Amino acid sequence: MAPDPSASGSHAPSLMLVDDDDVFRERLARAFRDRGFEVRTARNAEAALDLARAESPEMAVIDLKMPGRSGLELLQELKRLDPHTEVIVLTGYGSISTAVDATKLGASNYVPKPADADDILAAFERGRAPAGRGSPGDGYAAPSLARAEWEHINRVLGDCAGNISEAARRLGIHRRSLQRKLQKFAPD
Repeated sequence: MAPDPSASGSHAPSLMLVDDDDVFRERLARAFRDRGFEVRTARNAEAALDLARAESPEMAVIDLKMPGRSGLELLQELKRLDPHTEVIVLTGYGSISTAVDATKLGASNYVPKPADADDILAAFERGRAPAGRGSPGDGYAAPSLARAEWEHINRVLGDCAGNISEAARRLGIHRRSLQRKLQKFAPD
């Protein structure tokens, strides 16, 4: 749901986007501005904290993996500055453990990349829904075990800077087994 800043007495909600991918960040910023949001952007946690100290945003979308401080560290700092800021953690390295960590630290929700403005707005809405009100048909589809495994493998590979041997060692599998898994396309 996009806000209607033209309605009497309403204002454009403030949204901060934090992502080190310049093209992705600016595309999202444009999409949110088109929906009536007042958008500020930052490339890393330090710049985001400077913006938040100057004026705390009502909503924030932060990338999990950025150079320097992580999105989880930024989440903690944003919540310390203003506990009412709604935060969505956005990442290409989705895993159940990081989703749990993000929600424990105060994130409203967790969204895997690729995501667009509509996906993010829907995540904010789900984060505002009262606990326990979800139903099997509420639109949430849990990732399959194959998808979770594929995402985990790719996260570990990214942590190893693409080094297959090191990733296989960390995953506890043979290098050739890892190579076979990587040749498969991402599960749906």
